Amino acid sequence: MNLISMNMVTLLYLVASVCFIQALKGLSSPSSARAGNAFGMTGMAIAVVTTIALIFKLQAEFAERSGGGMGFTLVLLGVVVGGAIGAYAAKKVEMTKMPELVAAMHSLIGLAAVCIAIAAVSEPWAFNIAERGGALPFGNRLELFLGTFVGAVTFSGSVIAFGKLSGKYKFRLFQGAPVRFGGQHILNLVLAIAIVALGVVFCFSDAVEPAWTPFVIMALLSFVLGVLIIIPIGGADMPVVVSMLNSYSGWAAAGIGFSLNNSMLIIAGSLVGSSGAILSYIMCKAMNRSFFNVILGGFGGEASSDAGAGAQEQRPVKSGSAEDAAFILQNAESVIIVPGYGLAVARAQHSVKELVDKLTEHGVTVRYAIHPVAGRMPGHMNVLLAEAEVPYDQVAEMEDINGEFGQTDVVLVLGANDVVNPAAKDPKSPIAGMPILEAYKAKSIIVNKRSMASGYAGLDNDLFYQPNTMMVFGDAKKVIESMVKAVE
Repeated sequence: MNLISMNMVTLLYLVASVCFIQALKGLSSPSSARAGNAFGMTGMAIAVVTTIALIFKLQAEFAERSGGGMGFTLVLLGVVVGGAIGAYAAKKVEMTKMPELVAAMHSLIGLAAVCIAIAAVSEPWAFNIAERGGALPFGNRLELFLGTFVGAVTFSGSVIAFGKLSGKYKFRLFQGAPVRFGGQHILNLVLAIAIVALGVVFCFSDAVEPAWTPFVIMALLSFVLGVLIIIPIGGADMPVVVSMLNSYSGWAAAGIGFSLNNSMLIIAGSLVGSSGAILSYIMCKAMNRSFFNVILGGFGGEASSDAGAGAQEQRPVKSGSAEDAAFILQNAESVIIVPGYGLAVARAQHSVKELVDKLTEHGVTVRYAIHPVAGRMPGHMNVLLAEAEVPYDQVAEMEDINGEFGQTDVVLVLGANDVVNPAAKDPKSPIAGMPILEAYKAKSIIVNKRSMASGYAGLDNDLFYQPNTMMVFGDAKKVIESMVKAVE
């Protein structure tokens, strides 16, 4: 029985694709992000339901031809179990754990691409790629090779990124500090050449039986390469890594889509891959990194934290209480708040919103300044503020607000570090040329941190020692709540 025609499948996939395009358009602005999410969820629901109906149709046709089944029950079980796990993870994840969750999702996409490629190579007739007993066409072999390679790199690289972002595992490769050794780039190059050579052998094999040996070795080497291109990257560059792996996962899905002749996978994968690549480029500009070095995994020089610690011991800072900070803030005419990862850790976004509301009642003009790589993933701070229902017109990106710091009475830095470090203006600094929020230009600066510890880049921050800077030490939420109480 034909429950759905191929024409209807194509039409529904087209509708889902339009929804995905509208989702990306909506997510380009905080004011339309909710609508963008709604489009994305609608498109994915249409794609999933259509794919299940298509699988049911193919199973019926296969059973009619051969008298066997295709495991449709297992497909439904996978959808139910996977959907339940995803819903639970999304509901329970904390805002500070979002980067790890994103990395985990990328790894699953890469692993799915590898598993589908293995199934397609093993039984191409089940995917209508070749006749039963026939050889895989060259084009399909090439697509499966590329999909497997990118998928394997995405999986193992995302696993390492997950460990580095989590920061709670003792395994050396999962620690934030870069892992480097002699000949690392040469080894990566040798592995890449070997993978390409094995892929060529696999693609040009004319035997009916697939060339499993080069295919399996190629896949294993790709998993190893994924680890090697991520381990030399330190914590300071993790936002770029997240967007880069996002792009890789999209291209892996698109490659498999070509092999399966599935327009939905091709379109969705291409959208994710291209948008992730564009985002990676934006992140690279924001961190003064080379885009091609990011793609090859050969970037991320970080300064010695020991040197920074030594400098901190010798340089005095001016510190004050939350009440002192509140007095300065309520007597200002203009305030810019710079949120950072410390704000996310303390889950203080709602307290900040309450403080801003009280300052606004006193006639103070308050805005938020967002650096492209603040937090641990692109858009981390935007999502954090949106969760507290901060009005979108109060939130400004770096390029829009940097010119206003010089005319601002007070800048309140909450848990941010590298993104406001004036050392970026020093040609000799490891972060030289990195665009920063120019908080150092403000008339007064208040910085809230737990301690004088350095940021991800491992550098001392000259902003903390300026004569117009006051440090307020302590947990961001508790400090801000004290500020709220002190504002009359």
